[in-house]
Order: sequence, then structure tokens, then C-alpha cells
Amino acid sequence: MKIIWLGHGAFRIELEDQVLLIDPWLTGNPMLDEGQHAAALEGATQILITHGHGDHTGDLEMVAQKTGAPVAGMVELMGWFEAKGVKNTTGFNMGGTISCGQVQVSMVPASHSSSVSDESGLQYTGGEAGFIIKGAGHTIYVSGDTGIMADMDWIGDFYKPDIGILSAGGHYTMGMAEAAYAAKRYFKFKTVIPCHYRTFGLLEQSAQVLIDGLPDVQVIEPQVMEPITL
Repeated sequence: MKIIWLGHGAFRIELEDQVLLIDPWLTGNPMLDEGQHAAALEGATQILITHGHGDHTGDLEMVAQKTGAPVAGMVELMGWFEAKGVKNTTGFNMGGTISCGQVQVSMVPASHSSSVSDESGLQYTGGEAGFIIKGAGHTIYVSGDTGIMADMDWIGDFYKPDIGILSAGGHYTMGMAEAAYAAKRYFKFKTVIPCHYRTFGLLEQSAQVLIDGLPDVQVIEPQVMEPITL
């Protein structure tokens, strides 16, 4: 299995027979060079969207058209994009599970907000979410944008993820200290990968606090477009 950070909250995950794109924000993403866009999208089989906000959905119409990959996310958000012409969407909701080839994806709660904008103004698009992804002998928890929440208790207990991809840049989401606390209290991760940091100056620029807070966990600071093989 390979996990590839595309910068900010965007990831490419290659496992089993799937290439998953999570929140593929490319245009305007200061961490991803334009020359890397084609490689980031190559062979995509499924797009997963955690919530509305331009830094997560800003390129969805373009990415869906270029890759031809189906899109899955919160039912209201998918309905909004269907109305904009995005084809082959699957709307689901908290506790629901979809099959992507040999990979299972379950939607779990997050604590954030979710909206999109168009000519009619700001539109709220259902709840924000995280994902549990099962395949290749691993269970991955993708937190999506979130603060610490009590729901992490049952998510960790029920799904037992061994890998955590955690938003940890602060300001809009948990910071590194909060992410370390959540990982230690609610989960038994073997590996943690921080995201949603370093993108802008107001976000945290280092994962050292997370590393120091989880001495018994492999914390991997991702580098853009460099595969993490697990």
C-alpha cells in the first residue's frame, strides 16, 4: 500500500485494486506544483470527499472529468455537485459503507463545518465527515477536518484503525498537541500521518509536537508526492 500526500488535506492512496483520491485540491494548492498534477491523478479509480470547502472541493468538477472516477461523499454535497454536472456520484451518510473494488470505505463523524459557494451564495451541504478505509490488511482512519471529539472513542474502539491520517495544523482543525492527545486517548495507531499543516503561514509548520507526544507510534511527516509504503 502507498499513501501519497498531495499537500494540505489531499491524498492519493494506492491499495488493493484501487487508487483513491481524497479531497484532491490541486489548483491554488501552494504545496503542489502544476507539473505534478497529472501524476497525482493518474489511474484514479475513486474520489472521496470529506466535506465542502474550497480547499477540499475546489477542483472536484475538473478532477472528476479528467479521471472519469466516481465520486463519493455526504449525500447533500453529492447532490449539489450532481446539479453542477458532476456525473457518477454516490451520496452516503454517517455509518454507511460503500465498496470500491476490494476496498471498503465507511463514513464516520467529524467536527467542523461544510459549505460551498456559487452565484446564489453560500450553501450548506450536510455534515462534515471522516472515512475509515479497509484494504490490504490495513484499516486507515482519515479524520477529515476536525477538532477533538468524543466520537473518536467509538471510532477507535469499533474500527480499530492501525493508521491515522489526522488534520493537525491548528486554526481550522486540531493542532499537533490536540492530535497527539486524540491519538493517545482514543486510538491504538501504529502509524500516524499529519496533514492540513504547512500550507499557509497561520497553520502549524512542524509536526515535532506530534512526534514528541506519541513516542510509541511511528509518526511520519509526509513530503508532497513522495510515497509512504506500508
